[in-house]
Amino acid sequence: MQISNNTTAFNVWKNYKGNVDNLQASMAKLSSGSRIDNAGDDPSGLAMSERLRTQSRNTSAAASNVENKLNYLQTSDSWMQKMHDMLGRMGELAVMANDGTKSDVDRTVLQQEFAQMQDEIARITTGSNAAGKFNGIALFQGGTGITQQVGADGGQTFTSAVMDLSTANADDLGSGTTWGQLVDSAGTINISDQINADAAVTDLQLGIDYLSQKRADVGAEISRMDQTLAGLRSYEENIVATESRIRDVDVAKETAEMTKYQILQQVGTAMLAQANQLPNNVMQLFG
Repeated sequence: MQISNNTTAFNVWKNYKGNVDNLQASMAKLSSGSRIDNAGDDPSGLAMSERLRTQSRNTSAAASNVENKLNYLQTSDSWMQKMHDMLGRMGELAVMANDGTKSDVDRTVLQQEFAQMQDEIARITTGSNAAGKFNGIALFQGGTGITQQVGADGGQTFTSAVMDLSTANADDLGSGTTWGQLVDSAGTINISDQINADAAVTDLQLGIDYLSQKRADVGAEISRMDQTLAGLRSYEENIVATESRIRDVDVAKETAEMTKYQILQQVGTAMLAQANQLPNNVMQLFG
């Protein structure tokens, strides 16, 4: 028997201390909701988790870019719908003016409305104060394409062309008339007489077809961006789920672990008390 070194008590204390540390760690995990509170808990899991978190954040930001692009495209399409409506009205006016029973006064009145429609299209598409803008960006004045990052990693970008529907547009509609001439009230296009009205009917039909093609291009890009956004959301969901499995605590499992360490702590306290009494047996040797 020894009284200077109670190895039994030391061994009990060592186990007791380990159980207390495990209990504290278990409680910390449950209170934080995280299985990995520091790098020492799971070094490889932490590294993977941080990479996944970065992917998740980048994907969310890319999805926001795509949503902005969708809003941009939808704004463009809304303005083009208005232009389609006005071209349709201009076509009606041209047909009405191409009528030998109309007087010059009648055509003058029709021409006034026709010119107003042209001016409104020009107001939407042309000049520094054009109405057709999104966040200060001109929608219908051409220029360089719009480039956006649409993925979580470098190089995952998409560039779309910027269309030109301004009065400066020189695209031939197919009759020798350009789009710019069609929508410029100061140009070769009017319905002030029957001959011009007859030509305007054809030009307007071609102009409507031209604008329809531009809208089809926008519609196709909207469809693509919708698919891109859906893919990003699905990817983000799976990334978050994977990161959660690595980093988040399993509450049911950890609660069972905590209960185990609580019991071991209580048992350890009792055993430590018993072990501390062992040196008292020496007193029996003194009779």
